[in-house]
Order: sequence, then structure tokens, then C-alpha cells
Amino acid sequence: MGGGCYGSFYAGQLLRAAARGKARFRRILVVDRNPECQVAREIGADTAVSLVVQEWGQFFDDYLDGPEAEDADLPGDAIVPSPLMPHLMYEWLVRQARRRWPGRLVETTAVPSGPGTPYDVSAPDGTRYVSYADWICPTHCIEPAICPVIRAPRTWEMGDALQALTHKLARLHPTAGPVLFVCEHRVYGVGMFDVTAVLAGNVAVAAAGAGQGPVDVLVGTISSCHGAVNLLHLG
Repeated sequence: MGGGCYGSFYAGQLLRAAARGKARFRRILVVDRNPECQVAREIGADTAVSLVVQEWGQFFDDYLDGPEAEDADLPGDAIVPSPLMPHLMYEWLVRQARRRWPGRLVETTAVPSGPGTPYDVSAPDGTRYVSYADWICPTHCIEPAICPVIRAPRTWEMGDALQALTHKLARLHPTAGPVLFVCEHRVYGVGMFDVTAVLAGNVAVAAAGAGQGPVDVLVGTISSCHGAVNLLHLG
């Protein structure tokens, strides 16, 4: 996602991995609204790389739930997020929920408490950004077992923390989840999560809202160390 400095780095790394027999893929789609982005200038018309000039939200509406999805090999696909992008998968789930329940209140509510991480900041749009790092992490860190900053074993896992947070919130109000999209290092410094996880998350939201009463769904896009978390309220 994005054809700037991050997207061009990730696309280049995937091409290098393929050239050295470390990765196999049919194509790389780079999504950016700028037709003259860094990927277009630096990578050009490589046969494996296609630039999709589109807004991110519209791309996912077409790719995951629109006519283009019929031709996509979604079960085999993966998404490479940009570290600085909005919480796109959550936003897609919100749009899906509003289509599914047009007469129902579907809104983002504040996550009332965090998972207890050193870094915990709420953005104006309601997204809560959390991290176990209270330091500046190395660029493109793959989150190894030995943290490269503290030079000691990494004893934390964001997914476990958000599981515990969901149980805590459920004691106060009906809360489902967590629906987690876990970005994991795959090859040559590139992290990604599978499209099947996104589609399963949509199914989980539908199941959570199948009852008559209101319910919240905790949704996070995370790695081992960092995460963007939202609370989807179904009234």
C-alpha cells in the first residue's frame, strides 16, 4: 500500500527475493493515487509490478467486494501495509457493516482503555495506536526474538495483549473479537498479512452482530510490537 518510499522499498525487496529464489508470486500491485509516485519512477514497467492509481479505500472496495474481486485470486493474496497508512482494514469493515445493516447504528467508539503498553496514543479519528517500544525502532525492523534496541529477548506479543484487553472490555459491555490482522515478516524485510484474514474478519463482524442487542468488536492491525486498534460499535 503506497508507492512512495515504503512501497518502492517493499516492491524492490520482493523482486530481489524472487530473483534469488526466496519468493514466488504472480504479480505485485502497488496502490497509490499519484501516477508519478516513486514506484512509477524507480521500478517502472517491470512485468511483475503494476501500479494501481486509486485511493486506498476505493481500491479495497473494488478488490475485496466489487466486480474486480471475481477475477482476483484472493485466497492466495497478501497485503503489505505501509507503517504510516490509516487503519484501512478497519475502515473497510465499517463500510461492510453499514452495507450489511443499512438501518443499524454502526460507528467507531473510543477504546476505553489500552493494553498497558508503554506507548498508547489516541488519534482524532478514534484509532488507538499502541506499541511496546518507547524508543525509535530501526527502519524495517522484522521484530526478531532478540530486540535489536534493548539487545534482550522480546518478551511481549501484541496479539496476546489485545486478547486480554477484549476479555477485560467484555466484562463491562458485550465485546467480541479481537479481529486481528497480524503483519508478520515473510521475506527480505517485508511484512504482510493474508487477505483470507481480512475476509475472515468480515465474517467475524457479521457473526458478532447477528444478535438483537448492541455489541462492540475490537479490531486491530498489528505486528508483534505495534498496533492500530479500533472499537466497532454495532447498535
